[in-house]
Amino acid sequence: MTLKPLDPLTVKAMLADGRELALIDLREELIFSRSHLLWARSIPLSRLELRFALLVPRKDTRIVLCGDGDELVERAAKVLAAAGYTDLAYLKGGIDAWAKAGLELFSGVNVPSKAFGEHIEHACHTPNVGPEELDALMKSGIDMVIVDSRPFDEFQRVSIPSATNVPGAELVLRINDIAPSPKTLVVVNCAGRTRSIVGAQSLINAGVPNKVVALRNGTMGYTLAGYAPDSGKTKRYTDPSSAGLAWAKAAADRVGKRFGVMRIDQAALDSFRADASRTLYVFDVRDPTDYAAGHFPGAINAPGGQLVQATDQYAGTLGARIVLIDDREVRAVLTASWLKQMGWRDVFVLPASGAETGRPAAPLLGALPAAELGIDAADVSALVAKSHATVVDLSLSPAYRKGHIPGAWFAIRTRLSEALAKIPMNGELILTSEDGILAGLAASEIRTAARYLRGGNAAWQAAGFPLSTEARMADEPLDYWPKPYERPNNTTEAMNEYLSWEVDLLPRIERDGTTRFTTPP
Repeated sequence: MTLKPLDPLTVKAMLADGRELALIDLREELIFSRSHLLWARSIPLSRLELRFALLVPRKDTRIVLCGDGDELVERAAKVLAAAGYTDLAYLKGGIDAWAKAGLELFSGVNVPSKAFGEHIEHACHTPNVGPEELDALMKSGIDMVIVDSRPFDEFQRVSIPSATNVPGAELVLRINDIAPSPKTLVVVNCAGRTRSIVGAQSLINAGVPNKVVALRNGTMGYTLAGYAPDSGKTKRYTDPSSAGLAWAKAAADRVGKRFGVMRIDQAALDSFRADASRTLYVFDVRDPTDYAAGHFPGAINAPGGQLVQATDQYAGTLGARIVLIDDREVRAVLTASWLKQMGWRDVFVLPASGAETGRPAAPLLGALPAAELGIDAADVSALVAKSHATVVDLSLSPAYRKGHIPGAWFAIRTRLSEALAKIPMNGELILTSEDGILAGLAASEIRTAARYLRGGNAAWQAAGFPLSTEARMADEPLDYWPKPYERPNNTTEAMNEYLSWEVDLLPRIERDGTTRFTTPP
């Protein structure tokens, strides 16, 4: 295995040379969120085998690994080399070396997308209203609709009173039926800023006759201003009428021409798939409900609003080709227009449908866990009932907190040895995780004798066994960056800090100098 050391200035130059590049940060997400390179993708070593091949599918992609030191890099490189990845390098000296070279580091997550939202507001002068003005408008009885551009689960958690859930990519497709009168004021909101700005500007770019504004600072700003948001609401968009669909398609055609969005056919997609020299992502940008009902074979669901909001979670290789699939075209064209402005050159739209259901299985690096180390849920339950087992759960900490095997301890796979030193062992060591795969990999690699629960916590639940929410933490929950409203303490302070962080991104990306954001023509 050849692992090439690269100095910070060399890595920065690679970001500008126009060739494909995967810049991978191997630290846990919370550590990553404190300080990282702008274009780095967070793929923690603890979940490398589960996530890497989906984000970086082409085996000869240029890959630069980074972290706090050499240990993570060396361990990851061995896994990747064994899986067939051939062009492996690392940032010599890690994050500290980048800072010592006088280069910019960023806190937070999904930073390129969040910075892009701020760029769009600045470049387009996207109009907005504050929570106090919105409250006055609501009390005045003005003809107005509020559309929430987040996914449905986020909308259900907290929403602005009277809002309708219309996730970002659906806005242009649905707005004609939601606000048929051009006199209706349209207010777009999200939790913070990015999806409000991009959603409002999507409608403006599409040429809606209505006045459109973003809710400044979203539900967080609304809450901080002392207003009471709703919770548990289910009001959603409906299917577009024939007139609404016709208007949306005409609007998408105008947007596509303005931003140079190219449509392709099946033959072109087949040629892309046959081109081994380029990375290809095929995303279905429709809402998850549409995707679940039937989709184009092999397409990954990446709802357009979320693809723009968190591009780094879907596309791990910078400079790759992206094909967006949408049977009605509108969502794909609008999403493509934003990706192109973000600096993704090769973005294409394929108007297509399909009957495939279910999600494609995530590719796993390496071999499946050793079958002989597996144990079934009923046998684990019997051991637990007799206090003859110590269960350690390697699931992501939010999943663990939501529900786990009674008595199970939380730990992070790459820190398991340290966690086991803190746990009072009682009987056989049983490892589990969401579906058991990660636990099986861990059982095969640790020195302590261990078995893993076949099918993981999903199998435990399917067998009808109870779950517990009583947390037993053998490790810090470093695997997850909690959103401001998820913080256990000082939620108000966290929301204020987050909103200030977003606004501050513009001068920081200017100092960094590696973005290729464009101004709309």
